[in-house]
Amino acid sequence: MKMKEMCVLLTRIRLQSRHVGVKTASNQWMNMMRSALLCLAILISSALPAFAKERVYYVAAQDVIWDYAPSQDNQMMGREFSEDEQVFAAKSASTIGSTYKKTLYIEYTDASFNTVKERDSDWAHLGFLGPVFHAEVGDTIKVIFKNKSDRPYSIHPHGVFYEKSSEGARYNDGTSGNDLLDDAVQSGETYIYQWEVRERAGPGPKDPDSIAWLYHSHVSGIQDPSTGLIGAMIITRKGAADTLGRPRDVAREFINVFWVTDESLSWHADKNAEPLGQIEDTDAFEEGNLMHNINGYIYGNIPDLRLKEGEKSRWYLFGFGSEVDLHTPHWHGNTVLWDGRRADTIDLLPASHKIVDMTPDAPGTWMYHCHVNDHISAGMTALYHVLPANE
Repeated sequence: MKMKEMCVLLTRIRLQSRHVGVKTASNQWMNMMRSALLCLAILISSALPAFAKERVYYVAAQDVIWDYAPSQDNQMMGREFSEDEQVFAAKSASTIGSTYKKTLYIEYTDASFNTVKERDSDWAHLGFLGPVFHAEVGDTIKVIFKNKSDRPYSIHPHGVFYEKSSEGARYNDGTSGNDLLDDAVQSGETYIYQWEVRERAGPGPKDPDSIAWLYHSHVSGIQDPSTGLIGAMIITRKGAADTLGRPRDVAREFINVFWVTDESLSWHADKNAEPLGQIEDTDAFEEGNLMHNINGYIYGNIPDLRLKEGEKSRWYLFGFGSEVDLHTPHWHGNTVLWDGRRADTIDLLPASHKIVDMTPDAPGTWMYHCHVNDHISAGMTALYHVLPANE
């Protein structure tokens, strides 16, 4: 009911009350008033925006042992590693193999940081990426960050709004005092980051109902991510998210970071190379440290890229790294929509992103890989699985 109509209704009630008995008029007045007030409450509540939420995450920087190829074979081709592939995947007198010490963002259940939050199977493909921060435009993201590693780290977000005290980046910006605490959280310390999810962080007019941004440590903008401290957040359009902040218009979401991670730039580089002692072939050593991965996996080892025939899924694609990180993700068997255009290959530059939607019509197991030749041979490959609609 509109405001004008409600005013007319109340006027009629007053007029009618003059021509009936006092008791009848009083009862009629009370009943009609209750109805009018109820309509007014509904009108006001429908006009107000939904209450914004504070999305709280508990995240630690933590040292782990990471395996880029946990199956210890080429899952893409269903065979053992070839001699050329062993440079990246097998340990030798000059190569580290697929296992490295890294520092990752690990999510916990609460501020005690005693219990690691179990990752849902839909997000097993995240690999060495940090937890996904879901939020809706209007929300606030609050990250309680504890540094469980042995050197200073931070969390620097892309896209969202933040004060200087929550930027998480160290540089000559003229700040002082408490505004410096976020730049480098020392070992054993805890810091709270708060980021506003304003409209400028959400989908634009031509975007789908959700988009994504990176976050990463920025004490050293090169070494920190190379050590493993990188993740993504997904921002959904106002009114288009479920109670968890996830977009309602898709059945599955996938985040993929295509990256030639140079392990020689990691803060753990010396520690990782230590078991080799005197390196026999420095060329092989340097090449073997260039892990051509998707989310920290090589040669098809990334798990659970599963979707269903006829169901829409959203893929958030990122590039990262250096001048060699020119990537062209390509799906066999199905196509995607990007910016209203049909495609099966998307181009990425370092620290850039693209969001595409896929509604597969071809069930089966399909190849998914960067289409740059050198990246294919070095292991930037995966398998995705489309289940039939009746399963």
